[in-house]
Amino acid sequence: MNRTVLSQRISRIQSDIKKLSNTLCAMDNTDIERYPENYEMLSTDAALRSELITCRMRHLIYISTGLKKAEYLTAAGIVQGIGIDCKNGLLEITLPCLLPKRKQRQSTEFLIDPIYFTLSQFADFHTLPKFRHCVVCFSHIYSEELPLRRVRDYDNLELKQLLDVISTFVMEDDTGLLCDAYNTTEIGENDCTRITVMDKNRFSEWLKEREKSLKSISDF
Repeated sequence: MNRTVLSQRISRIQSDIKKLSNTLCAMDNTDIERYPENYEMLSTDAALRSELITCRMRHLIYISTGLKKAEYLTAAGIVQGIGIDCKNGLLEITLPCLLPKRKQRQSTEFLIDPIYFTLSQFADFHTLPKFRHCVVCFSHIYSEELPLRRVRDYDNLELKQLLDVISTFVMEDDTGLLCDAYNTTEIGENDCTRITVMDKNRFSEWLKEREKSLKSISDF
């Protein structure tokens, strides 16, 4: 790779890191009780800039080293804490964060790529079900230690790309004729998102069991 272009990209990342550091300092000096809106704006900016830095670093690695994309993103999935479990006909994927809002493309890339390669590696060593008629339940779990005003509308969340990735591995097709998507809002110990895929005839039983074990679950 051309050394000048490489230096320019590294400089851009260094600039983003400085901006992130300044934003974190502003967060640390903001009274979250008196100025919750300002704190939310700063924390969102810091989170998105962090993801932008990560995505730029990924691209830099791909074009300047011999490390394969699949190898790196599989490792990224482990570091992020993406969990996959498949048993008794249910596929469960746990993400250690809430889903990003729509149109935050860098944020989506930060999450979607590791999910794809983590699922791919899991499929290499496990037999995944292939659903024709299925239900996909998105459980949006919010930390009990943080204010409830953080709860967002489902329409604002980036669900389609995530569903596209999952359907590649376990669905014949994600058309609405074959796949139903449901959302729940739950209160838990930490922020996370859990996606559960199951055959349609399992959903009613799964929901009843889920309601019994949760502190809070939204109505359908």
